[in-house]
Amino acid sequence: MIIARQKRRENIAEYILYMWQVEDTIRACEFNMDLIEQRVISQFEGNQQKKRQINNWYADIIVMMHEQGIQEAGHLMSLNNLVEELNSLHRNLIDRKQDPDYMKLYYNAVPNIRDFEKRLGRKPVNEIDTCLTAIYALLLLRLQKKKISRDTMEAMQTFSSLLALLAKWFRNMEDEKTKLD
Repeated sequence: MIIARQKRRENIAEYILYMWQVEDTIRACEFNMDLIEQRVISQFEGNQQKKRQINNWYADIIVMMHEQGIQEAGHLMSLNNLVEELNSLHRNLIDRKQDPDYMKLYYNAVPNIRDFEKRLGRKPVNEIDTCLTAIYALLLLRLQKKKISRDTMEAMQTFSSLLALLAKWFRNMEDEKTKLD
């Protein structure tokens, strides 16, 4: 909850990746709040009220996962919507060619995006979903302490750089919306 809120404000891509990890953590704990309290919530510092808030946040996510039928796989609808929103911004930046730095990062990432899409074994949702999925797969490989090739790391860097600049554009866009409200 605390980390998610901070990531949501600072970097939308990191927020999405963090929330995917939360979903997988909940699945790994078999939706059992006692296990989540033991393995996750107990790691947070803070008073009982703060821990209760975190507990309630996890419980709410569990309810949403059940309601949306994503107990085995998939992501919360709100996260899928954010990925779609990011991809719309991404497409807009490419179509308008208004940011040369973004265009350069995109063209560097395209071959890696296409390669990863082939490896996914499923039809890609969109390019941003592909980049996020690749970065998340890297995170999982690191957690498993698997060896990661230099080529893979270089490909992931192209995704990471593209997502970082896209997240900056997204934050600026949200800041503009806030100013208008």
